[in-house]
Amino acid sequence: MNPRFVVTNIASSEADAVQLYDPLYCARGEAENRIKEAQLDLFGTRASCHRFAANQFRLLLAALAYTLMQRLRELALRGTELERASAATIRVRLLKIGAAIVRNTRRVRILLASHHPLRHVFAHAAHAMAP
Repeated sequence: MNPRFVVTNIASSEADAVQLYDPLYCARGEAENRIKEAQLDLFGTRASCHRFAANQFRLLLAALAYTLMQRLRELALRGTELERASAATIRVRLLKIGAAIVRNTRRVRILLASHHPLRHVFAHAAHAMAP
């Protein structure tokens, strides 16, 4: 048993308490978790510039990073071990890869580390996002 208690001013009977708890209060808590994820995991609180426009741009970049992370989770990581992972977990475990950049006159090549522990997930995501 894991009893939950909600104190509210909404008039409801005990019969519809479950219907009140799940869609209203759990959804609200989930929204709070997404806000916390954007602020902490994707650096959404970095507003240290003196100008408003610069801080607004930083917040816009954090919102864009959050949107990209959501789309990556929905489209590319479906069916993998990271499909329900937080943005911080995806960033640290999947996207922080050691690489070497080799540049010549015609092209730039990015050589990723060959012993990445989640290289099969990275390859799956890359193929899912390819046109």
